[in-house]
Order: sequence, then structure tokens, then C-alpha cells
Amino acid sequence: MKKLKIAFLSDAQNTHTKRWVRALAERGNEILLFSIAEADNYYDDLPNVKVVTCGMGINGNVLGKLKYFTIVPKLKKCLKEFNPDVMNAHYASSYGTLGALSGFHPFVLSVWGSDIYDFPNYAPMGKYLLRYNFRKADRILSTSYVMANETSKYTDKDIFITPFGVDISRFKKNEGLQPKGEFIVGNVKTLSPKYGIDVLIKAFKIVVDKNPGIKTRLLIYGKGPNREEYENLAKSLSLSDIVEFRGFIANEKLPNVYNSVSVSVSVSDSESFGVVAVEAMACECPVVTSDADGFTEVVDNGVTGIIVPKRNPEATAAAIQKFIDNPDLRLTMGHNGRERVKKLYDWEDNVDTMLKNYYEVINAEK
Repeated sequence: MKKLKIAFLSDAQNTHTKRWVRALAERGNEILLFSIAEADNYYDDLPNVKVVTCGMGINGNVLGKLKYFTIVPKLKKCLKEFNPDVMNAHYASSYGTLGALSGFHPFVLSVWGSDIYDFPNYAPMGKYLLRYNFRKADRILSTSYVMANETSKYTDKDIFITPFGVDISRFKKNEGLQPKGEFIVGNVKTLSPKYGIDVLIKAFKIVVDKNPGIKTRLLIYGKGPNREEYENLAKSLSLSDIVEFRGFIANEKLPNVYNSVSVSVSVSDSESFGVVAVEAMACECPVVTSDADGFTEVVDNGVTGIIVPKRNPEATAAAIQKFIDNPDLRLTMGHNGRERVKKLYDWEDNVDTMLKNYYEVINAEK
């Protein structure tokens, strides 16, 4: 297939951006990455990736989006010089606005999550801005069906699914890292209220009290504004010695994390696509998740993991307890999870799907 010139409008520092850009570049495509935020040196080893940044922060509200008008001339100049085959903006409310204002076609718009679930509620104008951006787009992409349904509130166009899966050659079981002699609960999430870290800590307290003869630990990976609050919660529950806040973890180290815990628990209030569950399942680590939309799509309840109601420490604790009481359940669900990821969320297949969408929208423009 013909190698493409792709204009990619997205945050250069975001892990999802990095994965998409690298995968597309390694397929031999030429990429212009246009980012509002500054970039790090991640892209330095990719000679076919040109990074253009604006070095400015933009407020998430609608008024903050007005600053995009000051960036559009720079974007138009870059597009004219690069002359891409297709432009893909990632995040409907921000880079989607830039894409819409650029006037470039074919224009592919990828929704991510908070741009659809949260942004429309900031102000009445938020809904109008999304509708405008979708009208300008030639194709709309979503990583999940549940997020596509949410997106359909603002457009009557078809929405195509491009899952954000995992590299199953990296995310796989490692027998040498499996926990021995203790039961370890793991969590990888931003330390902010929507991700239910407080619920997990309270659930873990119930588990600890019910199993005094078992050595247990809770490992929490991630950074965020509420770390001190969660540390104080663990301290108030007399869990400070066995709840470890390990801070930010790089993507390349995540397979080791999922292999070193007995169960991965994520009980978010909302989730557009449950990538943490997919990553854990790929490593044959069973999961306990909330019934947030993104998790209910990727987790096969009772087969690859256990889904519990949001904001329910008791139900979360009961689900964790099942893996303590039935050690073989971890192996069975772990195996099933791996098979599900291979079938639906193999990263190489997902990249193929993204490219297929590019080719289709390019051909439709001819």
C-alpha cells in the first residue's frame, strides 16, 4: 500500500499520541505532529516524524478555546508546506477545533473521552462547538462503541471504531515476576477523584480485616492532585505499611507491574475505553473493574474479570476476595483475558484499522 503523509494534531507529550505516531511512522508513513504543548525527545529517533509545537497552554473551557484562532495561521502554513494526504485531529474539543478551523480535507477527527463526556457540560457553547467540529470532519473515529454512542448525541454521521489496544509481544505473562507468598492488589491510574482510588483503599481495608493470616499489599501507580488525600486515607485506616504509592510508571514498565500483582483493580467513576484492563488481561492478570462504560465493553464479566458497581467498596472487596478464596480463578480468568485481547485488542491489528480508515477517507475525496 502507498505510504502516507499524515498530519497528526495531538498533544505531543501524551502517551496515546506517542504510541500512534510511532506505530504509523514505523510502518513507513511520514508524519507531521502539530502540538500545542512542547514535545520531549521521544520522537528524536523517528526521522520521518516532524514535530511542530506552539509552546502555549490553553484553558479547557470554551473561552479558552478562543486562543485557537491565534494558532490557526501557523497550522495552515505547516499544512501547506507538508501537503499531507490526510489530517487526523485527536481530541474533539481542542485539536478538533484546530482541525475544523484549518479548512483542510480530508479531515479525520478522533474522540478520546473527556472531550465527549465532560467538555459538553462545561458551558452550553461546548455542545455547539462539538457539533461544529463534527460537521467539518470527513470521518469520526472512536476507540470504543460506548464512546461512539455518546458521540452520536452531537452528530448524525457514522462513527468508526479504532480500538487502542496493546502490543501483545510486550504485554504478556512473565512467570518469573508472579507474586509468591503474598496477595498483591495493583492499580494504575491518575490520582484524581474520578478514578475511585478512595473506593479501592476502603475495599482493601475490608479485605485486610477479613484475611488476618494472609500477607497482603496494595500497590498504587500514578501521579495526580489527590495523592496526599489518599495517603491520609490509608493512614487513617491503619494501612500505611501495606499501601504503597509508587508514583508515575512509564508505559514500557507496565508489563512488569501487571505480572507482579495478583489482581488489577480499577473502579473508576467513568471510563471511555478500559485500556488498563486490556493491558492487565494481555499479561494474564485478572481484573476487577467498575461498571463504567469503557470497562463493560472490554471486560467479559465472570470470564476475564469481575465487574462491580461504581462507588461500592463492599462489592469491590467481595470481588477481590474471590481470587483469594479461589487461587485457580486467577489462572483461568488470566488465560481467558489474554485470549480476548488477542482477538480484539492486538495493537498491530488496531494500527491496520486506523490506516484502513485513512485510505478510505482519502479515496472518498478523489
